[in-house]
Amino acid sequence: MSQPLLLDPQQANEQCPSSYQIHFETSQGPFVVEVNRDWAPHGADRLYNLVKVGYFTDIAFFRVLDEFMAQFGISGDPAVSVAWRSARIPDDKVNQSNKRGYVTFATAGENTRTTQLFINLKDNAFLDNQGFSPVGQVVQGMSVVDSLYKGYGEGAPNGKGPDQGRIQSEGNSYLKANFPKLDYIKSASIEEGGTG
Repeated sequence: MSQPLLLDPQQANEQCPSSYQIHFETSQGPFVVEVNRDWAPHGADRLYNLVKVGYFTDIAFFRVLDEFMAQFGISGDPAVSVAWRSARIPDDKVNQSNKRGYVTFATAGENTRTTQLFINLKDNAFLDNQGFSPVGQVVQGMSVVDSLYKGYGEGAPNGKGPDQGRIQSEGNSYLKANFPKLDYIKSASIEEGGTG
């Protein structure tokens, strides 16, 4: 049922509840993120819709930097990457600091957020004044996030890790052939109504 929506971002436009939890199943085990819409409404709505359409299935943690963050959100299917590449959402005001365990959309400049997110592995308050607006926080399983494979380091061209352009154009076939130790999100599901 979700496949057509996965390829048509304009239809994935539900408003999310005021708070909800996402259960992520990964190759290292489960973790839970609680999202608060009042932190970052555009981001919270986008994340909710991504989970609802099944976007986070076989999604790599392609950039995990020790003492910094774990980044994910490029589809393993190039057709899905093409569909979402221009599905940008407006910026949200930064209402929370990028503390350890907080989950934030990546951005390449003003109003450019699409599907990529990162989990802060430590307090990264320096990101706050750069427009990185957290949408939620890991409330269970932070040890799982800490255990994600970090050995490839920074991505190309600045490091030896995966090239984001090639992930988008070649998908998981590129990652699995060249970076076999990466960890993946197997699935994600929503549980409405958080703890606070």
